[in-house]
Amino acid sequence: MSVVVRGTDLTFELGGRKLVDGVDLELAAGEVLALTGPNGAGKSTLLRLLSGELEPTRGAVELDGRPLGKLGHDECARLRAVMPQETVLQFAFTVREVVAMGRHPHRRSGSERDGEAVESAMRWTELLDLHRRTYPTLSGGERGRTTLARVLAQESPVLLLDEPTAALDIRHQERAMTVARSFADSGGAVIAVLHDLNLAAAYADRIALLDDGRLAGLGPPWTVLREDLLGSVFDHPVVVTRSPCGDSPLVVPARV
Repeated sequence: MSVVVRGTDLTFELGGRKLVDGVDLELAAGEVLALTGPNGAGKSTLLRLLSGELEPTRGAVELDGRPLGKLGHDECARLRAVMPQETVLQFAFTVREVVAMGRHPHRRSGSERDGEAVESAMRWTELLDLHRRTYPTLSGGERGRTTLARVLAQESPVLLLDEPTAALDIRHQERAMTVARSFADSGGAVIAVLHDLNLAAAYADRIALLDDGRLAGLGPPWTVLREDLLGSVFDHPVVVTRSPCGDSPLVVPARV
């Protein structure tokens, strides 16, 4: 599989503290890569470095084999779509209007294709019944699904998702990760920041476990989600067993 995102020696320092420290990371087409770790481990900062939102103190990012900093804004947006933790909108846009914002990098493609992309993204995220609702009236989970739909409507081959399952109920958590998995299986590539280790285990090909800005583990779920490693990184004992729903690990915090 071809590498579509590559971060080399990524370091980001702020206020004398390294939030990300010497991380090497690659993402291949057809892959879901989960970024996980404790609060403050550097997950979102690393994603922002890979997206180009932040410039690294040291190191470099390549997107589609080219230095990220040399890509124009629209070209970059056509290659990767970013879902932030929170989307703040000042006006009462409808759900459909928010999703359609994802078509901005393709504004010369024509209204028919734009409409198809928006409709498809809303169908994937189960938003068709909410298309006339205004964004401020939505619940946190509905806003998250709307933002995910906007990212899907962008039709970029790389998705960078910061906590795509936050505030979602069980059904829509599974739906969001199924969408990510299907996107990768169709040839796309996904990096998702996830706090839920079991979602990461079930849907990701590889897991990058961060601890204090550094990679503590990187590999397939069974390689990274080990009791000793997780217990050390999260400073809490866990039990890792086989999920009854498949061949993935199931992580259960020990009750102490």
